[in-house]
Formats: sequence, C-alpha cells, structure tokens
Amino acid sequence: MKAANYHGKQAIEIQQIPTPKVGPKEVLIRNLRSSICGTDVAVYQHGPDGSHRITVGQEFGHETVSEIVAVGHEIQEQFHVGQRVYPYPRLARNDPSRAGTLGAFSEYILIPQPKWNQSLYAVPEAISNEEACMIEPFSVGTRAARRAQPQAGQTAIVFGAGTIGLAAAIALQYFGLKKVMVVDLSKKRLEIARSLGFPVTTFQDMPKQALAYFGQTSSQRANVDIWIDAAGDEAVWTCFMQQGKIESRFVEVAVGPRYRNVDFLALSFAQKSLIGSGGYMPEDVEDVLAMMASHRWPIKNLISHTYRLDDLEQALQMASDPASSLNVQIVLE
Repeated sequence: MKAANYHGKQAIEIQQIPTPKVGPKEVLIRNLRSSICGTDVAVYQHGPDGSHRITVGQEFGHETVSEIVAVGHEIQEQFHVGQRVYPYPRLARNDPSRAGTLGAFSEYILIPQPKWNQSLYAVPEAISNEEACMIEPFSVGTRAARRAQPQAGQTAIVFGAGTIGLAAAIALQYFGLKKVMVVDLSKKRLEIARSLGFPVTTFQDMPKQALAYFGQTSSQRANVDIWIDAAGDEAVWTCFMQQGKIESRFVEVAVGPRYRNVDFLALSFAQKSLIGSGGYMPEDVEDVLAMMASHRWPIKNLISHTYRLDDLEQALQMASDPASSLNVQIVLE
C-alpha cells in the first residue's frame, strides 16, 4: 500500500509498505478522504515538535473518513465490511502517542481491538466523504464552543476562520446562539465564512463592526459574551482584555508554544473568564455528526482544494497559505 512518511522539515516520502494483515480482533480500514491539519502544516514547514506528536520516520495525518475492508473473525458480529467510520486519532491505533501519526495519508490503517464510539465512530449515510473527513477538526471546534458555556440569547465572536474556527462558529449556532461574528485577515476565508451565513470583519475593523452588530454595554464596549481564539495571535487576547465586557468569557483553542502574560487583577475585577480548550470528548463527535447530517450549514464550502496522495507535498504547500486556501483535502478513494 501507499503511505506518506514524515522525514522532517519539508521532507515527505510516499512509500510502498506492506498492507497490514488482520488479526482475530482487528479491523482494516481504507481511507477515503483525509484533511490537512494545521499541525501537519506546522511540522512540514518548521520541523518536528514533540507537542504535535508527530515522529520522524512514521506515517502521519490524522483527519480522515474511512471504510472497513476486513474484519477479524472474532469481532464479525460488531463490525462489517463496507461500514464507513471515523477513526478517533488518540485511540484508533490503541496508542495515544500515535495521535498525530494515525496514518490518514496512507491507504490503509489497522485498528486493533476496535470499540464503537471510542476508537471508531459510524458515519451516517447523510454525511458525504467531503464533510466526514472534517469530523476531527469540527470536533475540536465544537469542544471550544461547548467550553464557552453558551446559552441561548448570548453573543459570540470567533477569531480565525480556519476549519476549527468556522466549526466553533457553527457549533455556537447549533447550541442556540443567534449572533456570531467571524474575524480573520484572509479575504478568501472571510468570503467562505460569509457563505456560511456569518457576519464577518477584519481584525482591524472588528471594534467598530462589533459595536454596530452586537450593540454596546453601559461601559461602551461591544455586547459580546463569548470570545473564541482560533487564530492563536496574542493580539486577540490583548483585545479581549481591553475591550471585553464584564463577565465575558475567552476560550483559547489555538495555543502556540510561547508563554503569555495574564493580568489576573484586571481579569478578576472585570469578572472575566479565561478558558482552555484542547481535543474533544465523545459528546462533541456526536454533536458534529448531528450538525453535519442536518445540512443546515453548507459545510462543503470550507473545502478550497483537493489533491491526490502522490501530490501531498503540493497540497501541504497550498495549505500553508491561508490567503489562498482553507480546508485542503487528500482524495484516496
């Protein structure tokens, strides 16, 4: 089978390796479509980083939708050839250290001791392969939205119109929020956010646009309850501390490696909340499956480019340019 192996900074090799053989309690899945994550871009452009759990010399990629093609004889009552599945990166290989090296950019993945709604999730027929290979980043975005403790009638602003940021914006609407604004620097990404039904603005224009859209509080600040940072720029945190209203909540889901200063005195006096969000839980995957199956949002609009596996490096280069791309997918089916 073909498998993309990571060999360090700007070094990817498509290799021929043996297709795994299925044991009595294993299933073999064939990847149909895979999505390029910001983590994949980061290690490709800058080299390995232990925090990304991608190891030199291993298969990589972790956002995929797959199909069961072989089932071990001891688990044939639970799993069947032809079922479409989403493999959860931390558990699919029964090894959490392989979360970033699941093998989404390989043709096949062996799943040892699979368990439904843990290592594998069934993908409903109503969800296309194009949408389903975004289940992983959508679950991350949904977790960020849930961590914000959204309540009907509240308002939110999301910084960063990548896949995770737009997933968070969609999830906030799914949880009942009526007013959600999206902020980014890329015109292309803002156009896609607008096509999903969100009001959009650039970071520079955000203060004025937020006041106009959300209205203002008695302290003349935009009436925004929830701020979600899916951009990872320190300027977003600074903006929140300067312009966030009393009791507003800030969710950080795009953390970089650098430390940031936090003025806890100002945070306490304004009764603001700083909330971290990373990864996701089974409830988030279930919500993503429901929102995708509902077809309430044109989620396919997030896809900006598709490539074949042999063109993975070209795809990674494209995914590295936020001005020109959003969700870049690899077609393996």
